[in-house]
Amino acid sequence: MSESIQPARGPRGFWVVAAVLGFSLTVASSPTPLYSVYAARWGFSAITLTVVFAVYAVALLGALLAFGTLSDAIGRKPVIVVALSLQVTSLVCFIVATDVGWLLAARLAQGAATGLASAGVSAALLDLQGAGRSGRGALMNALMSTGGLGAGALGSGALVEYAPHPQQLVYIVLLVTAVLLLAGVGLFVDETVTDRTRPRLWSGIAVPKQARPTFLAAVPCLAATLALGGLYLSLGPSLASDLSHSHNHLLGGGVPAMLCGTGALAIAALRSWSPRNCMIVGCVSLTAGPALTVAALSIQNAGLFYASTVIAGVGFGVGYLGAFRSLVSLATPEHRGALVSAIYVVAYTAFSLPVVVAGVIDTHIGLRDTATGFCAVLAVLAFTALIATLRTPATAKSAAPPQLPAGLNDLQSS
Repeated sequence: MSESIQPARGPRGFWVVAAVLGFSLTVASSPTPLYSVYAARWGFSAITLTVVFAVYAVALLGALLAFGTLSDAIGRKPVIVVALSLQVTSLVCFIVATDVGWLLAARLAQGAATGLASAGVSAALLDLQGAGRSGRGALMNALMSTGGLGAGALGSGALVEYAPHPQQLVYIVLLVTAVLLLAGVGLFVDETVTDRTRPRLWSGIAVPKQARPTFLAAVPCLAATLALGGLYLSLGPSLASDLSHSHNHLLGGGVPAMLCGTGALAIAALRSWSPRNCMIVGCVSLTAGPALTVAALSIQNAGLFYASTVIAGVGFGVGYLGAFRSLVSLATPEHRGALVSAIYVVAYTAFSLPVVVAGVIDTHIGLRDTATGFCAVLAVLAFTALIATLRTPATAKSAAPPQLPAGLNDLQSS
């Protein structure tokens, strides 16, 4: 049985779901400025931090693969509630953490929550965007993803540097937010999946036949975008500290926030552009930004590093927006969660796997050389993505998306 989609009774549900997405990414990046604190207090190495990151990535990808179509089967709302409940569990683990074991447990729950939420929340945004609001769901997905990552790193850095109880306060604030969001979901979010099917595990990713050429063309751009985000959320604070000769946690959190904030501003400014044009601009920026980062690291210039971050941030935002929008318009409602899951599997693999490899290499050749190699590879990947985008057939870039029943429009442009 296929699902049927009904529109929400009012706009509040859309904004609550958007807030849940932003919150999920805020939670994901909030530990970034704290890693150096954990390492100093508990005496563990860069390898241990790599393991912490790997646990998060494995849990996230496992949840996506196992439960990617769950919201298509049982509804968006139950999946969102379970994901928020797992976030609450992870935040409690962070708050009471006394050693790296607690940190691993927290990141495991956090990864599972983010993976479970990603497909369900993104699909709910598309369902709830409303008649006559075509493109709002994809736009909000990109804005909340980039903005949430930046807000988590910057807010956490400020609290760690200037507020008391640096290992707990940021998580207490997020815990209160999670409880409020759970209440908001219960009160304001309408269920859009009215015909339920029996859930099937380990069938969470699927690319509809009509979307496959566009999917293959968008994958390099998507991979370059998320690999850049992984670099800045893992190595960004350490690079800023090394180049500026400062251990200020707000500065460390400000580097990934600069990347994500620039990305969010670029999304807002270029939201009316076609997906293909967004990907072209994104790929050019993702080529130039990391190339300038290589130059900044080679001459040890902090100013050039920050400038390269801003340039790369443009690509981080509009590249992701273009890739996401070019794909989600091609799925019918009953396949929406599965396609979004496929997008996120590619995205989070690119986000996490290179960082884990970089963490291992870092212990052998050092931070600066590792980051230089990472950025050089990333620039090549982005250039490859640019070529793939330019070679995309005109029909794939400009085909009008189909209309959904019940007055909902699929995405075309924002």
